[in-house]
Amino acid sequence: MTFSETTVDQETEASNKTFLKLVIPRLELVSLIGKIQSTVPSKPAIPILSNILIQADEGQVTLNATDLTVSIKAFATADVKSSGSITIPARRFFQLIRELTTDQIEIEETEFGVVFVRAGSSVFKLNAADKEEYPTLPDLSSASAFQVHSPTLKELFLRTSFAVAKEDSRHVLNGVLFQLTENHLTLIGTDGKRLAKVNAEMANQPFNGQYIVPLKAIEEVTKTLEEEQPAKLFFHEDKMAVEMGSVTVISKLLAGEYPDVSRVIPEKANMTVHLHREELMTLLRQVSLFTSEMSHSVRFMFTEGNLELSATSSDVGEGKVSMPVDFTGEQFEIAFNPSFFIDILKHCKDETVTFGITDSFNPGMITDQTTALFVIMPMRLNTN
Repeated sequence: MTFSETTVDQETEASNKTFLKLVIPRLELVSLIGKIQSTVPSKPAIPILSNILIQADEGQVTLNATDLTVSIKAFATADVKSSGSITIPARRFFQLIRELTTDQIEIEETEFGVVFVRAGSSVFKLNAADKEEYPTLPDLSSASAFQVHSPTLKELFLRTSFAVAKEDSRHVLNGVLFQLTENHLTLIGTDGKRLAKVNAEMANQPFNGQYIVPLKAIEEVTKTLEEEQPAKLFFHEDKMAVEMGSVTVISKLLAGEYPDVSRVIPEKANMTVHLHREELMTLLRQVSLFTSEMSHSVRFMFTEGNLELSATSSDVGEGKVSMPVDFTGEQFEIAFNPSFFIDILKHCKDETVTFGITDSFNPGMITDQTTALFVIMPMRLNTN
């Protein structure tokens, strides 16, 4: 075959290929970018992950991003002149679109692996990557699914995800445990030092299962949930997804056995006190200023009708505050990390919470009038 014949064949192939071309309102495109941008990894495991996949077909454009663990796709209506798909550098594209000021943006692919972005009289050219290298999103057609009220799901996520470990070597602790039984959903998060557990009734949840969802997926879904949109949850053997209107978050599940947290949840407290949530948070913030870097703990001293909180640091000094409580009996002392305690109080709902304690060495349990319970491990008491 001669060079001229090769060129003719390439031109014929190019002429037969459909190249993406669409026009979309700038604000619509900015909104789509906002929904997927946090999934694009800053340090991708493979170069293609620094790109996004744009697909256009039948009056709709879809943007896809993935880090191989969590994937997000979001769609919007657009004037699709020609169907197709392209893969372009994500961050440069995002930055460019945010800087543009025209109402409408045109995106067009050429046969030379180049994507033109036009905004009024301005024209920009981006080099496209090989879209065949871009990871395929998981297929969830055979997954079990049920629908959840979005505010309910968001509350469940917020009240458990804060207690999840961030980068624990026990990788199962880096996710939220979903326990599904017929018409019931329980979520658990723990980092080994604190635990959050929330239950919810699910009238249309027909199957049983146990799944560990990575924290990043929980955070992405939480950001996307909107009150007016119902959420649909999908669970499969090694993946899950949440579909919310125009956005779908898909995640791999964490493999492994979640620890039996029932062993650290106190069955019965020897002492129970009721604490004013806002007042206790304020006092904990004050006294925590006097904790040390080495021992970030606050001493709780219960005496008849009173709770005294104290902390000492050789570098800073000493802080001591108190509040009235409904405690009776002999003096009792226990120590906790104030930041962990404040986090738990932030996620309680009532003005007053119930604090159950067994002794100075076992976990304390905090509850309100909802189905949630929170457990916090004590710290070693400073005897100085």
